[in-house]
Amino acid sequence: MRRSRFFLFLSLAALATVVFIILDGCSANGERKVGQTEKASFPVINEAYGIIQENAVYPVEGDMLIEGALRGMADVIGDPYSTYLSEEEAASHRESLAGEKVGIGAEITRSGNKYIIVAPVKGSPAEKAGLQPYDEIVRINGEALGGLSLQDVVKKIRGKEGTAVSMTIYRPDLGKHLELKVLREVMPVKTVQAELMEERGQKFGYIALSMFGDESAKEWKKATDELIVGGAEALLVDLRGNPGGYLRAVGEIAGSLLEDDTVFAYMQDPRGMLTPLVTGPSEEFQYDPKLKKMPIVILQDKGSASASEVLSGAMKDLRRGFIIGNMSFGKGTVQDTMELSNGGEMKLSTHKWLTPKEKWIHGKGVEADLETEQNKLFTEHIRFSTEVYSVGDYHDDIAYAQRLLSGLGYTIDREDGYFDESTALAVHDFRVESQVEEDSIMDRKFFGALREKVEAYRNDRKNDKQLQVAVGYMHHLLSGD
Repeated sequence: MRRSRFFLFLSLAALATVVFIILDGCSANGERKVGQTEKASFPVINEAYGIIQENAVYPVEGDMLIEGALRGMADVIGDPYSTYLSEEEAASHRESLAGEKVGIGAEITRSGNKYIIVAPVKGSPAEKAGLQPYDEIVRINGEALGGLSLQDVVKKIRGKEGTAVSMTIYRPDLGKHLELKVLREVMPVKTVQAELMEERGQKFGYIALSMFGDESAKEWKKATDELIVGGAEALLVDLRGNPGGYLRAVGEIAGSLLEDDTVFAYMQDPRGMLTPLVTGPSEEFQYDPKLKKMPIVILQDKGSASASEVLSGAMKDLRRGFIIGNMSFGKGTVQDTMELSNGGEMKLSTHKWLTPKEKWIHGKGVEADLETEQNKLFTEHIRFSTEVYSVGDYHDDIAYAQRLLSGLGYTIDREDGYFDESTALAVHDFRVESQVEEDSIMDRKFFGALREKVEAYRNDRKNDKQLQVAVGYMHHLLSGD
């Protein structure tokens, strides 16, 4: 039976989405629990199964009943991190941290009952095939999408490398339907973004980690090598919005920054026994020794969770780095995952993880050394809408637009989703200044222009308050002021 330890977190960027972060290793007590489960016998379950199959007025497939029973057993524990995953769900979660994915390379969202292309990835099969923002997906391989969830639509688009998916899309700008074929390709998943920054004549490396995936340690090695060659004297590590990832990736990265034989975390079993996680020479990479001496500044926020907190907790307790931003998410439990005979997996919280000072951050988070609030335009999830709203309407899309308009400096009397006269004036002014067709309504063109304006605002680093504070602190470290 394959077993692996993983971190699990609740995604803050998606509605009601639970994302599971798989870690390496296995726990001895997990074998004991599996053995007990295998020996147990519960005739009442078979009894209930038979009663439902024979007497229920609403027919249910037997496999669905089994799935429901498995989910129920996990749910009754009352732990949001203990759950049952079907075979398909388990495969999907493993893919989420893989080094590459097969797909078409397009962000898709649901607006009302429509499935909209947000944007094709540059150079992706979607872009090559001609997909554009705001294209509405009407049919996939000739099948209408009515009644499907966004997840179902994504599943239909995915497939084997080298195969094509046929899509019927409606393009609003043309007012007509188009038939497109998109070839599925393998696309690398990049989790590390790096840049050499210079402040008042001092150079330092900026590294953003989106998650700790399969290839993150390799990407980290490449990025840090290039930064050191470029003359970086310190590192600014951005963990904001990082939901976690593989423990081996955290261990590799922590090991590149800490001296060998340093405890960077502990695992605690149900009996309270502690097992130290210790840094050591990398089996795969030869990191530049300068990394172990470089000043480190870490950026984190409430979206920094799980494995991210292992790194920030270690750097804080060991006084190896200075943390700027907000309190992190607070995910301090570890799960074991065990395959079941139906191809699914049962994941259970079996351990706690503790910082080097043996602190349990669960439900609390890792505290920032310098608390810094972010501009609210950076904390808003950017969405698409194809609906039309005017004075007197009430909707969450309107509240969303009101918040963004307020953040951009427009005068708004309310942000509760009611389209009042002050909102109409702000919408009118925004459309005029953005060179969108003059009007006082929120429509597709308005939401598209609003998205572009906010993205441009975010791309200007001068507006990133937390980053600016971190850059200032970095200058302080390097200059010795």
